[in-house]
Amino acid sequence: MPRLSHVDAKGRARMVDVGTKPETRRVAVAEGRVTLSGEAFRLVRRHEMAKGDVLAVAKLAGIQGAKETSRLVPLCHPIPLDVIHVELRLEPRTRTVRIEGEVATRAATGVEMEAMTAVSVAALTVYDMCKAVDRGITIGDVRLLAKSGGRSGPWRRDAQAALSGTASGTRKARPRGTARDGGPKRPRRA
Repeated sequence: MPRLSHVDAKGRARMVDVGTKPETRRVAVAEGRVTLSGEAFRLVRRHEMAKGDVLAVAKLAGIQGAKETSRLVPLCHPIPLDVIHVELRLEPRTRTVRIEGEVATRAATGVEMEAMTAVSVAALTVYDMCKAVDRGITIGDVRLLAKSGGRSGPWRRDAQAALSGTASGTRKARPRGTARDGGPKRPRRA
């Protein structure tokens, strides 16, 4: 059974020593969503929010958030970041702002936390810029989509979902009349 790396033998929190790990190219991609009211979504889409261009400011905030991860998350290592990409996309059908963050480095530890911090800070910035119009904004689904590099190698959420049944690790219900492979269910013989 794997042990938690940030806990010592006595169960106390500790910072992992990465000094002996090789430096490799490491990349992480995360996403999150912000759901707005109809009015707030309309104002964001038309660039009419009183505080300014919500998506542009949130993008910059996400980039800054990734840079500050080790100051915000106590056991994260401060590492040099090669690149940070933050993209925000409006999804009109669900009145959602989808945020994706990608962070890369050449270091002895990964950048998963930096990617998720970028997404989280961008989402909080969307909330801050829209709260005068909509205090019922929902921030959610912040999660790692993929990572590469390091001893554990590549990981993808869609590959994990294929192994476990769904992205959350629980089996999802099949539509009636379908087999496990998604094809039509064969009738039982009498």
